[in-house]
Parts: sequence; C-alpha cells; structure tokens
Amino acid sequence: MRSTGIRRTLVALGVGALALTACGSDGDDAADGTTRLTVNCMPPKSAKVDRQFFEEEIAAFEKKNPDIDVVPHDAFPCQDPKTFDAKLAGGQMEDVFYTYFTDARHVVDIKQAADLTPYVKELKSYDTVQQQLRDIYTVDGKIYGIPRTGYSMGLIYNRELFEQAGLDPDRPPATWDEVRTAARKISALGGGVVGYADYSAQNQGGWHFTAELYSQGGDVVSADGTKATVDTPEARAVLQTLHDMRWKDESMGSKQLLVINDAQQMMGSGKLGMYLAAPDNIPILVKEKGAKYENIAIAPMPGGKATLVGGDGYMFNKNATPEQIRAGLKWLDHMFLTPGDGFLGDYARAKQHDAPVGLPEPRLFTGAADTKDQQVKQANANVPVENYKAFLDGNQQLEMKIEPPHAQQLYSVLDGVVSAVLTKEDADIDQLLKDASGKIDGILARS
Repeated sequence: MRSTGIRRTLVALGVGALALTACGSDGDDAADGTTRLTVNCMPPKSAKVDRQFFEEEIAAFEKKNPDIDVVPHDAFPCQDPKTFDAKLAGGQMEDVFYTYFTDARHVVDIKQAADLTPYVKELKSYDTVQQQLRDIYTVDGKIYGIPRTGYSMGLIYNRELFEQAGLDPDRPPATWDEVRTAARKISALGGGVVGYADYSAQNQGGWHFTAELYSQGGDVVSADGTKATVDTPEARAVLQTLHDMRWKDESMGSKQLLVINDAQQMMGSGKLGMYLAAPDNIPILVKEKGAKYENIAIAPMPGGKATLVGGDGYMFNKNATPEQIRAGLKWLDHMFLTPGDGFLGDYARAKQHDAPVGLPEPRLFTGAADTKDQQVKQANANVPVENYKAFLDGNQQLEMKIEPPHAQQLYSVLDGVVSAVLTKEDADIDQLLKDASGKIDGILARS
C-alpha cells in the first residue's frame, strides 16, 4: 500500500499508472538512430510545480542525450490497481513503468518484465543504492527493476497537544502501553480532541493492522508465503490494545471506519494527538490540512520490533529493446538516482519553490553517495528537522519489513477484523482472528 503519495515535496505526487494509450515497446527506434522511450508517472497537470520539475529534467536529459527521445505519460495515480494487470496483459504498458515494491515478484511471475541483469552495470548509481531495496527487485537471482524511493511507518504526533496534556513532546511513546497512556491524557483535554486514531476501511485498516503486528514482532503470513500467521498472541495483543483504547479508555473517539484523509483532517485541525503514518504525511498536513511544521513531529513505530516499509521503483516492459533498456537506465540515473540532483534530489530547487526539504525519508543511498545526498539536503533544509530526530534514531533499531504478498486481498480481510473491534464492544477477537486466518489461507492457496 502506498503511504500518501511518495513525494517529499509540496504536493503528494500521485504514484500511479498512466492513461490507457497504447504505449508498450514496439522496437521504436527512429531511422536517424534516435531511441524513443515511453515512461510513466509524470506528475499530473494539477501538480504544477512537480510537473514543471519533471519537464525540466526530461529537457535536461534529452539535451545531454540527443539520441534519446523521452515520451512521458501522466495521470493520477501512477499505478491504478484496477487497471495495472490489464495494461500489462494487453501490451499497453510503457517501456519503463512505475511499480510498488509489492508488485515486483508478481510482474515477474506473469512474465511481463524485462531482465535487466545484463544491462544493470550500465546504471552508474546501482551499487550506491541500499542493498535491501535492490533485493526487492531481484527475483531468483535476476534483476528486474530499480528502486526509486521508500517510506517507513512511524507515529505522527501533535507537539502542542502533548504539552497541553502534560506530556514531553521530546520523549514520544516508545511502547504501545505508552501510546495508550498518552492517548488517555490527550483525550482528557476534551473539546473533541481524540488521543489516537486508526484506519478501519478501504483496506487501510488491514494495512495498519499489518504495521502494528510487525511492531509486536508478528507477521501476517509465514516466511514462505503459504500460510496465515495472524491467529497468534501478537495479533491478539494488537487488537486488544485497540479494543481497550476504543472502549475502556475512550481515547479513540466515537467516529470509526476512518481512512487516511479523516486522520489527516483531524491532525491538521489540532483535534488529534497521534496516528500511524509515513513522513510524507507531514507536508500534506501543513499544505492541505492547516497544521504547522513546528507542531508536527514523528517518532519511530512503537513496540521496538519492526516497522512496515514500502516504496516504489521502475520496471521495464518485456518487449523493450536493448537500446530502450540502456536508454531507460540512463534516464533513471538522471531523474532519480543522482545524489543532490534530478527530479527528486534537487533540494535547492525544491526549497526555492517552497517545497519541504529535510523530511526524514529512509535513505536510498549508501557510502559517499549517501553522504553527498545528506549534505545537500541539510544545506537546504527548511523544516524543523529536530522534530524528526527520534524517528531517524529509532528506525536504526527496527527491522524493516515490506508488505505481505497479495497485500490488498489480505488487507481486505483484515479490514473486517479491525472494523469489528472498533465498532463492536463485544467483538470476539479470537473468533475474528480464526476466521481471518482461514480466509487468508484460502487466498494464498489460490495464488
């Protein structure tokens, strides 16, 4: 599941698939030797500044590479789950196409991805990218994609409400017991203030349940991806905590079946103490929901075990020619994988356009590339980076776990579990987990 967009900039850059125009590779090399390359995930026209940046970078790339003609396609979102498989199967996918981390094995399994292994040595930045991110696009020893960005979940909280409730905003909750205690104190402020909010609809409840289960040391499916592992003490602990916060403490408010926009609205209006999210929520809270940067902080995932990570990258159409693959790798290097430069890394340009610089995204690079990226970012930071120190420090101690296979189907099942706990005081947690386990086993057996 995507976090909110996956951009660190002024608006959520929709992550998604593009218009259903015919776009797959057709060996499209011009007689003059120019290689034509279709790519997707161009920001939509509504995201004016992001689109401007994207267009500027394509123009700069083509100037340096006059033998490559980049044809971008835009729409929102970059990848629509309802049309993604259809585009692949129908030969409608671009030569270089956007994917979530969770797509990699699926695209390979249905034989729609080009094998990049013989060409990846031509990607100058490849060895500088975090190994765990590269591994996501490596299937059975072959490389099928290039990571672009990542996110990890944490606890976003309102510093002002913490202070009003007698809590230290520089010492955020580190355990779920501490979250529960803080939520009680915040909700006791009254005036419609809610201590802690969680999602329970549109598959988002299942997504958060997975993150919370990771934080307790549990998992949704077995390591080999064949059996459900939700009927466990760790899962019961997650649901019991939510149940008790909702019904015993009354710290989660009476309105339930929330989705991400609900929590963002509450936080932006100063009526919510805490909710789980990735750092890319922060600019949305400020730019769209009325919050102030100095009042919003993020802590690592409570529990101390693990956190859910996600992100995106690009894969190549199975019909892409060698020339198109080489051109596409050059394009990725220029656009996304040059520290301190390109579409995502030009922090000076982002700052000039009032985009937030200094948000605590997971680091994409290692070694000297990481050092340069961090130096340029720090030099142009325009947000209160001290509010994110706990998150950055704490993440170093957590296991980074990606979403489970068949995530959306599993989240749909788990949505029902979470929504039942938050809307029915007498919900039978044991039975809910038993039923969910059976349904997940069925999904995995059919895959």
